[in-house]
Amino acid sequence: MSEPRTTVPDPMKESPLMAIDQSLIQTKPVLSAIINTDNTGVLTIDGQEENFTAADPGQLRTQLMTRLFEVAGEHGRPVRVSTMDENGLTGLLISPDRQVEPEAEPEPGNTAPAPTGQPEPAPVPVIEAVPAPVQTAPPDAGKKEATAVVADAAQAPVESAPATRRALRDAESFLSTQAAVQPATTGFRGWLASVGIRVAPSAAEVSERADIAAVSQHWAGTRTIMVANRKGGANKTPTVKNIAATFARHGGGGVLAYDGNPEVGTLGWRTEQGGHNSTVLDVLENADQLLSTEAVSGHMARYVHHQPADKFDVLRSDDSLVGTHVMTGDDVEVIHRVAAKYYRLIVMDSGNVDRGSDWSAMIGQANQLVVPTTTMEDRAEAALLLLKALHERDEHAAKLAENAVVIVSEWQPGETAVAERIADGFRPYVREVVTVPFDPALKSGRIVHDALTKASRRAWLRATAAVARGL
Repeated sequence: MSEPRTTVPDPMKESPLMAIDQSLIQTKPVLSAIINTDNTGVLTIDGQEENFTAADPGQLRTQLMTRLFEVAGEHGRPVRVSTMDENGLTGLLISPDRQVEPEAEPEPGNTAPAPTGQPEPAPVPVIEAVPAPVQTAPPDAGKKEATAVVADAAQAPVESAPATRRALRDAESFLSTQAAVQPATTGFRGWLASVGIRVAPSAAEVSERADIAAVSQHWAGTRTIMVANRKGGANKTPTVKNIAATFARHGGGGVLAYDGNPEVGTLGWRTEQGGHNSTVLDVLENADQLLSTEAVSGHMARYVHHQPADKFDVLRSDDSLVGTHVMTGDDVEVIHRVAAKYYRLIVMDSGNVDRGSDWSAMIGQANQLVVPTTTMEDRAEAALLLLKALHERDEHAAKLAENAVVIVSEWQPGETAVAERIADGFRPYVREVVTVPFDPALKSGRIVHDALTKASRRAWLRATAAVARGL
């Protein structure tokens, strides 16, 4: 059955709402509409292209629909159009009286057989033979009496067996566990839904909703994600920032990005600073107070730097020009114990030095390993060597390596093929590999998640969902 259908708003008086008769649709005209992300579109009518430009997506779609209504009016009957946008393909039926409805999709398994030209044979009724109970006549009975005994037995009623009782604990609930499907909200389908035409979401939107659901879940206890690559410039800091932002924006906060670099890390440079200069050293100095039973969540605000737009906090590394403190494994254990008390999710930037006790402590605390790299070969090689080293380290580290998520970011524009080649090289050895397109907003300066391109934000959501599936 086709979806419920309505009219597109029109200041002119419209005809009464009637279902579009699909039998009136013919093979001509052949209509297709392409909607681009730069608010341009192309309508093709029997091979002839018409170009459209608008100030925003809604205006562009309105222009296209107005022209399609004109085409239907010129032919005096409904027409079919295939529309393509960033969310996929949608088939629509357009009538001259400005009615629109989604094209009905055939129900699976309900395809009629092709005609053969011969009448189908009538079905042959099947009669099941029910054996009658047989009783043996007495030896001295005559033939007539034996026949009567058999006839009486055949006419005797047979009692049905009582239904098998089952335990109440096995009874199925009457409540439905299936959630209603929300109509489309993005792309051309979303625009149709906004004007009252209920259209199912595209495959792309269904996939995005699944990723959001994965990222939005909460886990019992704190989960720790370690972002590691022994080579500098491997995109560790942007990876930490975007994973933390994606989790926090969809999961309701409670996310800490911790710069565990033993030297001066860059996470503090590329995120917003709060109204203080606190770093990880201040947390170490006040750890006893922060871990006491009297401490409350507000106390932690003195030491972390909140990101208002992205809804997570940053714990900066020591950035003192004359600092002499060297982070140890014991320091990391204390920091993690404090962080776990106040946050549900910790994303750690591990820095570039992987031979100290602090790095080993971060590995020990990690529930999920993320290995970022770029399309530069030395960064990818460093990522591979890290995974090999972890696999030989101990059982916990080996499991982290096997369950790792590798994120390959394009270092320059137009490197999609290179990114896929590197990703294919990692796929046989880790749980998931995700590629991220080039985005100039990640090259330098403070990273603002909303400033990323739509394709970049979608890729980081996909990458974060991959991480979430390992927690």
